[in-house]
Amino acid sequence: MRSLATLLDDVKNCQRCAESLPFAPRPVLQCRASARILIAGQAPGRKAHDSGLPFNDVSGDRLRSWLGLSRETFYDSHQVAILPMGFCFPGKGRSGDLPPRPECAPMWRAELLAHLKHLELTLAIGRYAMAYHLPGAGSSVTEVVRAWREHWPRVVPLPHPSPRNNRWLAQNPWFETELLPELKTRVADVLR
Repeated sequence: MRSLATLLDDVKNCQRCAESLPFAPRPVLQCRASARILIAGQAPGRKAHDSGLPFNDVSGDRLRSWLGLSRETFYDSHQVAILPMGFCFPGKGRSGDLPPRPECAPMWRAELLAHLKHLELTLAIGRYAMAYHLPGAGSSVTEVVRAWREHWPRVVPLPHPSPRNNRWLAQNPWFETELLPELKTRVADVLR
């Protein structure tokens, strides 16, 4: 197995799906072997692509609020690893960003995760991350998130924090009243 530093250099220089991306590849992730929390999202959005910083947008603001984390702690790679299912911005579709490129997770994910031996909590955000980290858990995001207690305390499924999901949040008030208070406590305990 490659060292984590070598592996991250290889990821940063990846060109595997360059011809399928709307912009030059720019993998956006953060990872250190000491991380205790893993945030597994879909793929970086356009703002993350432009800045090189994951969740550097209103979705990130909401996610940090859900977790009870400051920007400083959220972007501390010694504590929080952020490994989306696809590392590069996949482009825009009709109703939002395209899905993560299918080549990315099989190529990199298992080896990266093998270096994260101190993880105590994985946040599986969106259906692609849920399918990977909670295989067979359910057919819809709502079904999987509603059953969050079944995976507690190691893996917590979350909807994407995008403003596009405001309607979902309004239709599922239990998410904010039941899951989020428990999640904030769990995150604080893990990072204590």
